Amino acid sequence: MPNQSKITGIILAGGLGTRMGTVKKALLEVGGKTILRRLLDVYTPLFDEVIIAARDTKDFSSYGVPVALDHFQARSSLTGIHAGLKAMNSSHGFFAACDTPFLRPGLVQRLLTKVTPDDDVVIPIKEDGYREPLCAVYSKRCLEMIDAQLRQENFRIVGFFDQVRVREVPVTDLMAGDPELISFFNVNHPEELAQARQMIKRNPKAF
Repeated sequence: MPNQSKITGIILAGGLGTRMGTVKKALLEVGGKTILRRLLDVYTPLFDEVIIAARDTKDFSSYGVPVALDHFQARSSLTGIHAGLKAMNSSHGFFAACDTPFLRPGLVQRLLTKVTPDDDVVIPIKEDGYREPLCAVYSKRCLEMIDAQLRQENFRIVGFFDQVRVREVPVTDLMAGDPELISFFNVNHPEELAQARQMIKRNPKAF
């Protein structure tokens, strides 16, 4: 496993949030904190280097974290992964989306223990076969393949996986750090945002 201190933590914050009414989801408040702040509270103890990948620096300067700007005009999660990989100083980066307010540090830590220097992608896989590409580790070696894919306007994150070494980690191996797998809960729609706020209101100590 690469030294954990040599893995960068990257938050993908460049989305348009169209399904949320065209707002920056990273700045939505859940339980009195922005989702970005909640993610930074998880990242800061785990990673020596933390980066926000975004379209611009506006609204992020007050967080005191470097912002990696997208190099491609198209807005997609893959452009953010590209920006983060390009900016980071380490060999591997852990990436999470800015719409996951309940990311659990225990799940992240367990995923990081699965990373070996030869791995290019380390990704949770659910029992139904779905892989979680926005709660995963990517190596800097992926950059060349992602760059070529983006130039072809192919924005599927898994599109380059057949060119790199991928380690799939069953979510059952991660549940000791997140028994309910709440880390994968995201707020893409107003209804999900309301649900997240209600979850904290009902049980604030759990979050």
